[in-house]
Amino acid sequence: MGDAPRLPVRVPLVTQPLGLLGSLRAARRNVLEILPELAVKQPIVSGRMGIRWHMVMDPEALRRVLIEKLDDYPKSDVTKNLLRPAIGESLFISEGAHWRWQRRAAAPVFSHRNVAGLGPVMTRAAEYACRRIAAQGTAPVNLADEMVRATYEVIADVTFSGGKAFDRDAVHRAIETYIAEAGRVSLFDILGLPGWIPRPGRLFSSRTLRQMKAVADDAIDSRRARDTPPGTPDLMDLLLAAEDPQTGRRMNDRELADNLLTFIVAGHETTALTLGWALYLCAFDPAIQKAAATEAIAVLQDRAATPADLDALPLTRQIIDETLRLYPPAGIISRSAQAPDRLCDRDIRPKDTIILPIYALHRNRLLWRDPDRFDPARFADRKTIPRFAYLPFGDGPRVCIGATFALQEAVILLATLLSRFRFSEIPGRSPNPVMILTLRAEGGVWLNVSPRH
Repeated sequence: MGDAPRLPVRVPLVTQPLGLLGSLRAARRNVLEILPELAVKQPIVSGRMGIRWHMVMDPEALRRVLIEKLDDYPKSDVTKNLLRPAIGESLFISEGAHWRWQRRAAAPVFSHRNVAGLGPVMTRAAEYACRRIAAQGTAPVNLADEMVRATYEVIADVTFSGGKAFDRDAVHRAIETYIAEAGRVSLFDILGLPGWIPRPGRLFSSRTLRQMKAVADDAIDSRRARDTPPGTPDLMDLLLAAEDPQTGRRMNDRELADNLLTFIVAGHETTALTLGWALYLCAFDPAIQKAAATEAIAVLQDRAATPADLDALPLTRQIIDETLRLYPPAGIISRSAQAPDRLCDRDIRPKDTIILPIYALHRNRLLWRDPDRFDPARFADRKTIPRFAYLPFGDGPRVCIGATFALQEAVILLATLLSRFRFSEIPGRSPNPVMILTLRAEGGVWLNVSPRH
């Protein structure tokens, strides 16, 4: 018997019931620590904690929740209470008719053509990231920070191109502060208390919210006051022009600002996290890193990647896909049942919370072989993966509207970085996967970095 293979870092799952206060403590420290180990072994796990809940890891049941019975399973109050103060009734939170018309209006903004048109901004951000990393010499680099900076440059440039008065650092600080202060689950949320009862952490974040909203309002006002800059339309241009093809309705300034903030928050942090984890995994497995670097060097020949290169970088894309499996940015999503139903032969009652623990789904032993292992080759043939076993962007009508944007950006940045640098682990400095609103690498992703030539 040889030694068991070393596995990438993972969250310890629960083997004993935690109780209400134990669950609250765990959830405030790391939401994923409330997941029972049964969730990686069974199709469904149910329980009660103030409210009845069901964790669903069965692909057919997930299809029912996300597609067939979409209107019976709106986003849970916990999700809305966390995010509504920041992003209002935007696409991410709204339901029913209000969500449908916004989705119809915004869908063309993220068409393949428009996303490809934003490629030069991503290529430029990849070049800048390489310069910053090279300038740090032989010192260990926190790649989590570097990736946040790179993806934030992308989202700021594609949102506010030509906007001189826009204080990027202020918005970035405001977003970070809001997530830190308001993103932690409250005992009131776990007990299912109504949203109008104030949550302590969220009371402190109101000043931060005012700053965020003021920046979005100013940006919209200044864009309306000037001519559209020449060249490819940016995200702001596309949103201002967006209209519902069925009704002709356009977003008012409040709806524009809320959706703008949604895209800024969702559009940079999640991709940054994915890239940080991808670089950790490449350092963790030098053979896979070497193969991906060889692929990237052959395609790129010392230049930064562009959207035109994506088809020629299959291994880089597989690494991103496998990273999203092991460390999905949205590690848990939840829905609230509105009508009686049955999932996996269990009775679902109105007001039950349906938890979709994406982290556990992606590591469920009924669905994946060696689920804790880093193996990008799983994605060499996408047709072999059951559709509802892999949900990094959700699925159905509410699938993440920016998925194409995120994947294009991630492959461009990762391929460019791997073609220029070699990344290696620092003993004793492995990242710690912790989910507050998103699945972050607590303490950063610290790696040794050396030039490839």
